[in-house]
Amino acid sequence: MRKGLIVLLILAALAGFAVYSLYSLLFGGGGSAPPPRQPDRVEQNYGAQIDSAAAKYDLDPAFLKALCFLECSGFSPAARRFEPKVYRQLKRLQNRESSRYEHVTPEMIADASDAALRNLASSWGPFQLMGYKCLQVDVKVADLRGANAVDWAARWINLTYGSYVRKGRYADAFHLHNTGHPMPASGRAFTHDPQYVSKGLSRMARYQTP
Repeated sequence: MRKGLIVLLILAALAGFAVYSLYSLLFGGGGSAPPPRQPDRVEQNYGAQIDSAAAKYDLDPAFLKALCFLECSGFSPAARRFEPKVYRQLKRLQNRESSRYEHVTPEMIADASDAALRNLASSWGPFQLMGYKCLQVDVKVADLRGANAVDWAARWINLTYGSYVRKGRYADAFHLHNTGHPMPASGRAFTHDPQYVSKGLSRMARYQTP
């Protein structure tokens, strides 16, 4: 009985060693195998649309994919973010307590309901465009989160700071998307996340083709 148990243990050990040896031969090296790389959500959910929009508007797809990662981490559907500060500015504008908010004039939002103002003061879609940006490309807020959200966002990027992307001024482009202004001469970013620009530049390398 004891001999049979010993034989079984030896056979089990030999089988385990054989499996280990085969794994090492196929995958190289010893030790534990590295964890599999997680699928990239940006590529999975938006890659084809971004590649198409990038070609259409002559924008670097690696920049757009890195921007998408920064803004929504590649999740689909992308979450909505309401910005109370922007809402207050639009409310003041509607009440004619100010004459302009970026490109928006009181006339543009004169008849907007409170719900509509809240939509204009929220960011939408894979690039988290503020709702009021839709007025620049003559679409509705719903379009910024709809089936063609990537194309509308790319069109807006092309119109507002596409020249920076085409010149390879990516740090300025990331800063513009987040703040509306290029990188300050000091090199100190004023983005909501101080590392926003550096994270974007680093992430671009993942999407750039050799």
